[in-house]
Amino acid sequence: MNRRRNAGIGLLAAMLSGVLVYGLFQLQKLQVTREETVEVVVAKQFVEAGRRLTEADLAYKRIPREGYEQEMLVDAKQAVGMETVIPLGTNEPILGWKIDKYHLLPTGMESTFQIPRDYVRSISNGIRAGDKVTVYLSGENEPSRRIFDSLVTVASVKSSSNVEIDNMKDPNLLSLADGDKERMYASRRDANGMIEYINLNLTESQWLQIDGYCKDGLHKLVIAYSPESLQLEEEHT
Repeated sequence: MNRRRNAGIGLLAAMLSGVLVYGLFQLQKLQVTREETVEVVVAKQFVEAGRRLTEADLAYKRIPREGYEQEMLVDAKQAVGMETVIPLGTNEPILGWKIDKYHLLPTGMESTFQIPRDYVRSISNGIRAGDKVTVYLSGENEPSRRIFDSLVTVASVKSSSNVEIDNMKDPNLLSLADGDKERMYASRRDANGMIEYINLNLTESQWLQIDGYCKDGLHKLVIAYSPESLQLEEEHT
């Protein structure tokens, strides 16, 4: 009987020893993994540009330490409530410059105004949300002139079906952020529709000027893309 009990105790001790060794192995493996990887915030699924992020959009993912960049977020709280500057792919690490709290919102004394379609003579087809534009006034029997000295920020450009204009497969802002002007040019040519509506961030004075000039139908706006929009590339390269 004692022999059986001793054998059972020996077997139990061996099993416990094995479990302990396995547990230590797993702890060492976890420690090595933590030393060689970094946990970063990623998008759970594709998120389009201009959307405000919620906790449901975010997850954590471990990546090799050598692939970590300083601008990658490591705390989801930093991203919640922020707006995407460019689209985010599934499981894509979120970099600080890809999100902004007020990227397309009006600043200071501005408000966002949708410009009535009959106020517009022409809009450059290459204009996209976030661009800087120059606004000109065109009259029937007088020379055209620039209406504002400063550039104006575009809040959004929409198609007739209220869809934001962009190349969904290769978004303009993503190409711009990568500093790839050829892709940027291609993405602006291969858009998902024609611009029907444009929203501009304007001061009250600017809007009243536009409305005062255009509501009688004698003057119309020409809205042109400004190369100063390329400054976004310089800020993030």
